Amino acid sequence: MVDAMSDQQIPIPPATFEFLVISMKTQTEYHLGLLYFGEEKDRPEPDFRIARHNVDLLAMLQEKTRGNCTQEEQRLLDNALTELRFRFVQAMEQHHKKAAEAPAEEKASE
Repeated sequence: MVDAMSDQQIPIPPATFEFLVISMKTQTEYHLGLLYFGEEKDRPEPDFRIARHNVDLLAMLQEKTRGNCTQEEQRLLDNALTELRFRFVQAMEQHHKKAAEAPAEEKASE
């Protein structure tokens, strides 16, 4: 079925391994709270459960495709996982630090 508006829509990139990895990386960054478009006061809390699931999915993809990727594809996946694991830990630490500071701020305002 062809949409009548298709000429005016943004083109969809080809379904490639690279696009899959980048898409999952971007989703994970969003769930970690690293990507947000809006006012700071409306920023949602990070969803570490979904972010962790996405990291685990990429790790599974890495394992299942080992030896079947080009060098560039393997490097992209390896680098994405390394970066996301690091950012996950950073975001988790920052979240815990914020949570620990919140009660102290509440007591100070009383």
